[in-house]
Amino acid sequence: MLITVMDMKRAGINVNQPNQYKAFVPKPLPPKPQLSFDRETIDILSKADTAIGRLSGISEALPNPNLFVAMYVRKEAVLSSQIEGTEASLEDVLEYESENKPKTLPNDVAEVVNYVKAMNYGLKRIEDLPLSLRLIKEIHAELMHDVRGGDKAPGDFRKTQNWVGPKGCTLSNARFVPPPPYEMTQALGDLEKYMHSHLSYPLLVECGLMHYQFETIHPFLDGNGRVGRLLIAFFLCHKKILKKPLLYLSHYFKQNRLEYYDRLMAVREKGDFESWIKFFLRGVASVAKEACRASAKIIDLKDKDKKKVIEIYKESSKAAIFYEKLFDRPIVSIKDIAKIMNMTFPTASDVCIKLTKINVLSEITGKERNKLFAYKKYLDILKQETAA
Repeated sequence: MLITVMDMKRAGINVNQPNQYKAFVPKPLPPKPQLSFDRETIDILSKADTAIGRLSGISEALPNPNLFVAMYVRKEAVLSSQIEGTEASLEDVLEYESENKPKTLPNDVAEVVNYVKAMNYGLKRIEDLPLSLRLIKEIHAELMHDVRGGDKAPGDFRKTQNWVGPKGCTLSNARFVPPPPYEMTQALGDLEKYMHSHLSYPLLVECGLMHYQFETIHPFLDGNGRVGRLLIAFFLCHKKILKKPLLYLSHYFKQNRLEYYDRLMAVREKGDFESWIKFFLRGVASVAKEACRASAKIIDLKDKDKKKVIEIYKESSKAAIFYEKLFDRPIVSIKDIAKIMNMTFPTASDVCIKLTKINVLSEITGKERNKLFAYKKYLDILKQETAA
């Protein structure tokens, strides 16, 4: 495809800076000339819309949907943080939440825990506060509190130049240099206005455009990737595209990491918004389908295991009542069970023994003391990789 000078300036321009480097200054949304939707794009958009609709519907049939959402938020926190180099797993986070949690919180786990807090904070705040620069700063403050990068102005937009590239690179050889602070402020103001304008395109396309624009502005000294991924979920919920926040693209971006960065750069360098939107919509369709499959498996698991618990221990039994709690707390100690159910330690131990006997819970530490028990069948569904 022939790239013209107009195409190259469609998304913005590289501007010479006083210190002998160039920084990219993005043009406001929407793109001009307007997006061109070929037959392939329309087909991908249709598939993404269909998958989102199915996911929104099936989420209503989930056991304790709010508890399941809480688990999905944790899963997204792990995946999004792994993109930034953390090694914490879903089990690490769940074990931290138990009564047997370590006295000191490992840095990687702390970052994931902060992501969960930031996500929950944002989902609550958008009920009263519109998607805005103020909300973005509040989310960033939650995300970066007392973790790696917490000394880099959490909750405040940067006042110095930053850049993107391999470790050790400088402004002169960085892969991408976002706008300098004075241009960044204008670009952020334009983005906020656009968020609240009469949007030009289908909402999923707009979501992709806004994610691109935020990542290009790169307004924080650290944490831009995580905030940008959080904004996708907030936008989908704010616009009522999803009834429950169950669509997270971090796994798709992680699986296709090189293409993700290449597509963003192709917009900046060639004005190729169309290829970025196709990539983004493919991710929406893929992740929504996988979330539907996982949801269906969880519904089936719950039907089978609950039936087994009731047949053996009766529906009114403490074991049956506690079983429902496992969809929010699939890793527990006996102390956890006692606290959750407001019962004595011996009674909680009896509940644990009963659920272990019928292979609902499994002991995972191999220790004599401070044992932890997991609902492994549920965790295995949550941890399944998205099909490539």
